[in-house]
Amino acid sequence: MRTIALINQKGGSGKSSLAASIGIAAMEAGERPFLIDLDPQGTLYSWGERRQAEGPPVDRARVAQLAGVLDALDKQGYTVAVLDTQGADVAASSEVMRRADLALIPARPTLPDIEASKPTIAALTALARPFAFVLNQCPPQGSRTTDAGRALDLLGVLARPFICSRADHQDAIALGLGVTERDTNGKAAAEIRDLWVWIKGRLDK
Repeated sequence: MRTIALINQKGGSGKSSLAASIGIAAMEAGERPFLIDLDPQGTLYSWGERRQAEGPPVDRARVAQLAGVLDALDKQGYTVAVLDTQGADVAASSEVMRRADLALIPARPTLPDIEASKPTIAALTALARPFAFVLNQCPPQGSRTTDAGRALDLLGVLARPFICSRADHQDAIALGLGVTERDTNGKAAAEIRDLWVWIKGRLDK
C-alpha cells in the first residue's frame, strides 16, 4: 500500500478538497483507496459523511494511531491511503511525514504562500521524504502561477498540472463528491485526473 500525505503547516491551502478528489480519482483509476482525516477540524471526515456514493471509505484517526491503522489497511488489501493533516501541529506533521511515500504540499500560487511552506520543506528534507508542491487555487489565466512555480519546477518538486480555482471544487466538497464526479467532462475534473496520473508515476518510481 502507498501512502500519500497532504501536508502544509499553513492553513487555507485546500488540503481537504484535494485529498477528497485525489481519493476519488485514484478509485476511478482502479485503486482501492482509504481516506484518513488526521485534522481535528474533520473537514474530510464531514465530506465522507455527506457522501452518498459507494466508496472510498473515510475515517478519522489520531496521529498516535497512524502506524497501526496503516498496517491494518495494508493487510485488508487497500492500495492507497490518502492522509489529510492538521495545519499547525508541527510534531504531528513530522510523524505523518515519516509514514508518507509521497508528501504533497498544496499551496496557492504566490511567493508568500510558497515561502510560508519553508518549515514543511525543511522537515521533509531532514527526514529524507519525497515531496512535491501542488499549486492550488490558481487563476485560470495569468503569469503569477508560472512565476511562482518556475523555481519549484527547476528543482523537480512541482506536481503537474496546476489546479485552477473553479467552482466545481467548492460544489464537490459540499455535496460529498470528488470533482471528477461533479462534472465528469469539466476542466477541473481533467486537472485532477492528470494530477493523479502524475502522482501515480511518482509513486511508481
